[in-house]
Amino acid sequence: METSEKIGGGNDIFEDNHISNDGSICGYDSLHHLLCANLKPHLFKEVSRLLLGMNCGKAIETLVLPDSAKVISSKHDFDLQAFRFGADKESLREPRVVRVGLIQNSIALPTTASFVDQKRAIFQKLKPMIDAAGSSGVNILCLQEAWMMPFAFCTREKRWCEFAEPIDGESTQFLQEFAQKYNMVIISPILERDDNHGETLWNTAIIIGNHGNIIGKHRKNHIPRVGDFNESTYYMEGNTGHPVFETAYGKIAVNICYGRHHPLNWLAFGLNGAEIVFNPSATVGELSEPMWPVEARNAAIANSYFVGSINRVGTEIFPNPFTSGDGKPQHSDFGHFYGSSHFSAPDASCTPSLSRYKDGLLISDMDLNLCRQLKDKWGFRMTARYELYADMLASYLKPDFEPQIISDPLLHKKSS
Repeated sequence: METSEKIGGGNDIFEDNHISNDGSICGYDSLHHLLCANLKPHLFKEVSRLLLGMNCGKAIETLVLPDSAKVISSKHDFDLQAFRFGADKESLREPRVVRVGLIQNSIALPTTASFVDQKRAIFQKLKPMIDAAGSSGVNILCLQEAWMMPFAFCTREKRWCEFAEPIDGESTQFLQEFAQKYNMVIISPILERDDNHGETLWNTAIIIGNHGNIIGKHRKNHIPRVGDFNESTYYMEGNTGHPVFETAYGKIAVNICYGRHHPLNWLAFGLNGAEIVFNPSATVGELSEPMWPVEARNAAIANSYFVGSINRVGTEIFPNPFTSGDGKPQHSDFGHFYGSSHFSAPDASCTPSLSRYKDGLLISDMDLNLCRQLKDKWGFRMTARYELYADMLASYLKPDFEPQIISDPLLHKKSS
């Protein structure tokens, strides 16, 4: 793997957290590149083993992509990385290798531009990135949360609702052409306008089949009410359950953004048979960055499936300042969307992350046989006590619920 060149100067570094104004970490585009550039090779190898885990007993392998994809990446200046997750060879099953891609991107025009121009510019920005995925033979591609617009949901301004589209709207039609052209399943998270139910808005992921057909949709289950990210002004919790979509390339599910903080949400997709769960997100460094590499990886381990985590990039500045109800002064942006998209595997291995500040395409080959192999190894489905959890949850939902707490009888006894 090539080491990233340092960018920017040390004068841009904030003293408290060493995050530069350009979004880099001490001048590097990711933690992985920072460590690679500053540790001796034998130390970097050991640190990588601990941070990224081991896939089938060895370090995760890089994947060679066609020159056509590299040319597109260079011309349009986006990060391009590729890795391979293997599985043990089996006697009764052939390998089930699927090539999966994640795209992270910043918006293309200022939020003050006309909505029509903003959307068209995002389409044009993503076109070469999707072409690079297609020319690389990607089978399943997932875009970031609300990819077709700025992430305006916390301004509480209703005019941003104009970006909402029906399931078969402009964004879907744009991606259907690529799905047909490259024989590729595409997951498209959008702001949905539900014309059949009074034009209600939802935060929705549309699954487009490799023939350009619409397989189905999933609506965001958990809506954040944290600081700037209080999105219930626009949409409420979804009503589609935890669907798993059987595609030509495997069984996939979509855990949209804030749902990654809820372990039972991850569990439900696993119980429904998911082999790959995508987590399209929009989150900023001050709020969640320490959690970002942990939660998806833990979900992959606990549920014996692969996870693809996508986060948008950049700082989106809005024309009208807003407040968060947290006592902080009014401001015009949420902070820096730190990218860092990555894949996690059921054996606890994971890829390095994409850049913290650049658009990027991350590609991974993954042998889906690894899912069953880890189920057999750890036996989580056999050793789980679902009946105990079900009883506990049923009890918890009752108004007269009392926690099961056994107090030390001497705890409140007065000393003689």
